Amino acid sequence: MTTQLTTDQVWQVVEKELFAVMGMVTAQKQARTVGIVYVARERKLYIGTGRNTWKARHVAANPHVSLTVPIAKRIPIAPWIKIPAATVSFAGLARIIPASDALEEILRAVFRGLADNPEQMADTCLIEVTPVGDFLTYGIGVSLMTMRHPEQARGRAPVGVAEG
Repeated sequence: MTTQLTTDQVWQVVEKELFAVMGMVTAQKQARTVGIVYVARERKLYIGTGRNTWKARHVAANPHVSLTVPIAKRIPIAPWIKIPAATVSFAGLARIIPASDALEEILRAVFRGLADNPEQMADTCLIEVTPVGDFLTYGIGVSLMTMRHPEQARGRAPVGVAEG
């Protein structure tokens, strides 16, 4: 039995976090992962990087990516006890947006103070990831005790549009 989650519940979790692991495929068809910092806006994730980084090159060659957002879990009265992270995983389609073509609000959210320096921004871009399919979750919306039972701690929700 999987946990029944709504699209909005999962997006709320994703929007509160800022770190994820992004999976890509190289031009030589080799799998690669990288830790990234993201900003979520209007149900898309934005990642800042250099125009000539290997992340940007791999995404430009193959827009199919995956992301896993880890969510730290702790016992408030016993923080030294190790608890596996909860996760939200999903597939996505990525595209490169040159900094010069990006919305200023998103550039400021991603690059913060660097967004005011045209010289530094000249060699940057955004990777925009649009989630597709379903969110696959572990430990979202369940108690720490329930996380001990994988069949009960797993969940699924469509990445779809906002629920009304």
